[in-house]
Formats: sequence, structure tokens, C-alpha cells
Amino acid sequence: MRKRDHNVLTNAASLLVCGLLAGVVVAAAAFPAVAMSGLAAKAGAETFGNLPTELTVARAPQISYLLASDGKTPLATMYDENRRDVKLADISPYMVKAIIAAEDHDFYKHNGVDINGVARAFVNNQNDAAGRQGASTLTMQYVRLAIAYSATHPADVVAATEDTSARKLREMRLALQVDKEFSKDEILVRYLNLASFGNGAYGIYAASQVYFGKPPSKLTIAEAALLAGMPKAPTTNDPTTPSGRLPALNRRNYVIQNMLDIKAITQQEADAARATDLVVKDKRTPNGCVAANTNSWGFFCDYFYRWWMQQETFGSTTYDRERRLKSGGYTVVTSLDVQAQQGADKAVRKAKSVNSKEAAMVAVVEPGSGRVRALAVNRQFKIDDKKTNKLNSDPAKSKKKILGNYPATVNPLLTGGDGISGYQAGSTFKIFTIVAALEKGIPLSYTINAPAQFKSEYIIDSSSPAACKGTHFYCPTNSNQKPGGPQNMWTAFAQSVNTYFVPLEQQVGAENVVEAAKRLGIQFRSSGDAKLAANKESAHQWGAFTLGVSQTTPLELANAYATLAADGKYCEPIPVQEIRDPDGKKLDIANPRCEKRFSTDVARAAVDAARCPVGDNSSTSKCGGSRTAGNVKGDVNAPVAGKSGTTDSEKTAALVAMTKQYAVAGIMADPDWPQTNVKMKHKEKDGINPPVWETLRDAMKNKPRIQFEEPGEKISKGDQRSIPNVKCQSVDSAKSRLKDAGFEVIVSETKVPSSCKAGDVAGTSPDDRTIKNGVVSIQISSGGAAAPPGGTPPARRQGG
Repeated sequence: MRKRDHNVLTNAASLLVCGLLAGVVVAAAAFPAVAMSGLAAKAGAETFGNLPTELTVARAPQISYLLASDGKTPLATMYDENRRDVKLADISPYMVKAIIAAEDHDFYKHNGVDINGVARAFVNNQNDAAGRQGASTLTMQYVRLAIAYSATHPADVVAATEDTSARKLREMRLALQVDKEFSKDEILVRYLNLASFGNGAYGIYAASQVYFGKPPSKLTIAEAALLAGMPKAPTTNDPTTPSGRLPALNRRNYVIQNMLDIKAITQQEADAARATDLVVKDKRTPNGCVAANTNSWGFFCDYFYRWWMQQETFGSTTYDRERRLKSGGYTVVTSLDVQAQQGADKAVRKAKSVNSKEAAMVAVVEPGSGRVRALAVNRQFKIDDKKTNKLNSDPAKSKKKILGNYPATVNPLLTGGDGISGYQAGSTFKIFTIVAALEKGIPLSYTINAPAQFKSEYIIDSSSPAACKGTHFYCPTNSNQKPGGPQNMWTAFAQSVNTYFVPLEQQVGAENVVEAAKRLGIQFRSSGDAKLAANKESAHQWGAFTLGVSQTTPLELANAYATLAADGKYCEPIPVQEIRDPDGKKLDIANPRCEKRFSTDVARAAVDAARCPVGDNSSTSKCGGSRTAGNVKGDVNAPVAGKSGTTDSEKTAALVAMTKQYAVAGIMADPDWPQTNVKMKHKEKDGINPPVWETLRDAMKNKPRIQFEEPGEKISKGDQRSIPNVKCQSVDSAKSRLKDAGFEVIVSETKVPSSCKAGDVAGTSPDDRTIKNGVVSIQISSGGAAAPPGGTPPARRQGG
């Protein structure tokens, strides 16, 4: 705050004259319609000298800006009042001259109260025939606005603007003090930042944008004059309305003439300004996520808004937090990656139109920071207030004429909440079983002979089709109803072998698999899932969990896999990169919130297995030949990992694909009717796979290709033992020898050509080394071939 030098005698005189005029002149000059007797009585009760001299100045509401992660691409604006404070240097000199010409010719001469003006108005207002005059200076008008914006109760706001002598006297007393403490330029810029200019524009910055689409530094004489004429009567002088256009033009020209009269402009400049056509943009600043700069980005904006409303840093109540967002003047650099977001938007709409009841949903998360880089779905982010949505796809709701969530919705389909509990993601959940097994010391090479149907120890309803006939035991099968044969984690994950993962889950404990999912960020929003996941006892019997029967969202799923890509470092999903307050101070709340939840070795081993389904390999992995989404590696052209998933009757379809920089998860489902009779697709152009890998491909454009780190030998291979050579031996002899060596032995039903006698052992699979106590398959010779047998039998595709 900078003080200006004042002439002591002048200030004293001002106080004296104000006091003398307080009982009579103010009433007549400023409020001629109010009874003189009442004003005089009020003035007598509260002498001018005893009025307050301290003005409490609170920051007026400021607009908050949301930007993409590049710090320049606009995302959205949020405000209660569209205002952005600017410095005097950022305001056109014409605007300064115009507001003085319009409101207070002697602004730079008086000490906050224009005594000559008060007296002049008093004399003028005694003549009923004469036009009424006021006596408020710009300083007094600023005081009035400052009091209103500093009020903490609605009654105080009314008192700051009520038509009484007490209010006028208080303004005069405070104006004298303000004029001592602030320079004239400071008072002027404070007024220009507070004043209302109509059409939701508060302050000169917003007014310049709304009416002319330019910063206030670029205002011309004609434009400045128009704006200067508006605070007096913003509704009457509204140039955007038919009724207000002529009054606004007349008021503009009046201000131009005043600018000429006070010699702020030349005659030539005045003539040119008056001749300028009145052209305004009438471009109200968009407010909120439904008015996001790009409609499809509204879903990301809404996720940001919901995140903000949960942050106690911004207030103890949701009301306080919303006020901070819409009045705090923050500049928020969000985590939205324009390149990734545009790619995702294009990909989901390419797969499914906005009028499709099936939702193609894609979320992108950055491993190692948790920053959400994109959220996309084939929907319009819009409130269906005109009831133009299509009927709900759920037949029961459709009969009742209940509308669905397409093509327009503001529901958090991708992130959950407000009744959205998520969607089943199928075999993508098998990664949690891998993680739990690795933590128990079971290596990737662990082999299980996967049958066509596995009779588990999990107890379910005996009437369930998933129960073994005549029992209450859970008995899953593979999607092709065929045996999987000997499988390790690499091959079983690549082929999605159900009858490998359920026995593995049973071995490590389903409760430990559920716990691993929790630590990776799965929230179990539905009441049924939450009940099963609530404690170890209930989770212990959740045998189908590894097959992805629990609900999740694309965002949760992407972040779970991102945690593994980040070597086990879990980061809370966060939609911001940087937040600065109006003074430019950077807030810590935008920093990543991460913690190490899994060992580096476990995470790298899980990722090594996850490279198999999407067509990638490492030097340690043994993926086999069949992959459920093997095209991803080639189409993205980068080291990748991930997994596809399908639920019963293909009611949902999912795919995760990730690099070291981005984890992309997509789910295709019907949000209105989870039990849809539509089969969701994978590899087809209208399936979920293309939106996921196309999003990842576009996000990775011009990004470096970073290899995933390979896991250690112990966690990948375990305690390896040599397999005895039993070639050309009898089957019984070979079985005995292999069992004695500590292996689990099975005999393959498929005979292979071999130089050994038909019926004898042609070889084993694997044929060199395998994990201690692992499964070894004996291959039976069909004879008739000289070439040595060996290698892994042709792999079979088991399911999504």
C-alpha cells in the first residue's frame, strides 16, 4: 500500500466541509428523493467525525482457468463472477481516460470527495425542474464496491448499497481515508477490476473479452468509451440487446464528448471514434464443464471437478471448496495430454457412434505419477435437460419410458461415483493373481497342467451353472471348453487359460489376490463386491475373482497396470499438474501422491508376463505362440504390455495396453443395462481393442521407445531342475523316473511323429529344465519319423 502526500490544510478543510454538509447537503445532492427531515435526524445522531475510517478490502471473486498439460490449451473456465484482476499497465490508456470522463472529471484533483461537486449538486437539486445530479466520485464508488465484496453477511451487502444518508456519509469518510492510503492509479485500477459491466462481465478484463474478444490493453477509444458508459446502468446500456443498443451508442458518444471536453483526446480522434460502428462480440465466457472448450473434454473436466470437491485443502465443506474453485482465481494446469486426449476421442467415436447404447470407454494414466492423461467415451458431455436422449436399453426401464445415458450424459462413466460402480473387466484381473503368486515366491515359470474343467475347493450355489454337476464346488472351464495342458504364467496369461489361474488363485489364497487388487487401486464400489472384499474370510471363497467378475472402471484398471509399469510404485490418480493462486503461488496439492506398494522384482515380473498377451517378449519370457491381442505390439510400434478380458456371454469387453509412459485401459459395456443381450467385441473395428491400441499409438507419437526392465532370474525361473532324458523309454519307466526326480507327470493324449517306436516316449515338454515340482508332459511317439521330437506342442487359444 503506497501513501501519497496530501496538503494538511486541504484534508482538514475537506473533513470540515463534509461535516458541515453532512446533515443537509448530502441528503439533497445524493438522495433528493429521501425526506430531508429523516436525513438530518440521521446526520445529527451519527456525526461525520465519528464514522469509521478503516476500509476492509477482501479480494473479489475471480475466475479460475483450467488448461491442458501444455499450460496453454484452454480446457474450461469456472466462476461465480467472471472477473480477472489486471494491473494498470495491462489496461489501455484510453480506458483510463474514458472512465474518468464518464464518472469523475476531477478524479486527479480532489481528495476522494469532490466538495465542489457536492455543493454543485445541492444547488442543482433544489430546482425540481432541473435534472438530478449525484456527487459520487470514483473513489466513493470504489469504496461502495469494496464494502459490498468484503461483507460477510447478506445484510451487510444491502447496507453497502442501500439508498440512505448513512451509507453516503460512510462512503465519504472512507473515501477520504482511501485517498490518503492509495495512489490515484491504485484506486482507479481497483475500481476497474471491481465494476460490473453487464452480461456477466465483472471487471475490465472480463468486459474486454465478453464485448470485444480482446485484452483490455488493446481497447480503442470507441471501445473504451462504450465500456466506460456501462457501469452506470449495465442493463439499460446493454449493446447486445435490441432495446439497449441505442442507449449504449448514445452513452458511448456522450463519453467520447466528455473525453474531448477534458482534453483526453483530440477533435479528430473524437470524430473518428463517434463514426465507428457499434460492433460487439456478445461472447459470454463459458462456465463449467458442460461448456468446456471441447465438448468431449467435459468428462475429464468433470473428473477434475469431482477431485477438487474432495480436497480438504480447499475448505472443510463441499460448499467452501466449490466457492474456492469458482471464486479463487486459480490457474490450473491439468494433466490432460492434448495428443493423447485427441487420439482417444477419435478412437472411441470411430468404434462406436455417440448414438450407440454401447459405451466405448478409454482412460489413460501416466505410470510413476498417477496423472490422468485422457478420458474418452462416445458420448456428449451434456445435461439432457430437453429430454432428447434415447430410451433406456434396459427393457424394464424402456417400458416405463425412462431415458438412457446416450447420446448425452454427465455421469462419471469412466471414473465411477454417483451410482456408477463400474463394469466387469474379465481376464484383465488375472494380473492380480500373478502379483499375489509372485509375492508368495511362486515364479513365472510355475507350471500347472490346466484341464478342460477344474474342480476347485470354492463353494458356490449348487444350482449355479459354474458348479460341478451334482456338487456345490466351483468348476470353471476355458472359453473353448478344451484343456489348456501344461502352462506357466507367461503362456497362461498369453492364452488366458482360466483353468490355470483358478488353481493358482486357490494355491495363493483368493484373499491375497483380492488384497493385491486393493493395493493396486481397485475400489469395489458395488455393495456385493464390497461385501466379498471386506475381510479375509469372505474373500477366501471368492473363487471367480481372478476371472474378473468384480466391477471396476477404466480409470482404476489403467492405474492398476500403471503401478506395475512404475516398478510397483502406486500413485493416486490425479487430474492436475500444477495449481497457482491469483498471486502466482504454486500449491503443493498438485504434486503426485505416490508410495511403494510392491517390490520392484514382483512388478517387473508381472509386467514380463503381461508382455505376452499383446505380442511382446523379453529375453526371459516364454510366451508360447498364441496371444489374445497379439497385434498391439506391431500396431503401437513400441515395447508394450497388457491384457484383454471378456465376461460371461460377452456382456463386456476390456483391453489394457501400456508402455513405460502411458497405461491405457478400455472397457466396452452398456452402462444402462449391464445384463445386455448385445455381445461386446474385441478385435473387430467396432470392438474395444482398436480404441485402446489406437489411443496408445497416438499418445506415443514422437515419444521415445523405452524398454521394460526384465525381472530377476529367481522370480522368473525359480528353482530350476534338469529333466531326465527318457526318450524312447516305455511310458511306465519314463513316468517312474520323472516322478523320482521330483516332477509332476502327465501323459499327453496327442501322439507325435518320432524315430522312437510307436507307443514309447517321444520326448517331454519341457525337454530341458523346469521348476522344482513342476509339471512335465510325456509325449507319446506315433513312430515313422526320423526327426527328433521336442519343443512345446502347438498352443491353444483359451479366451479373452
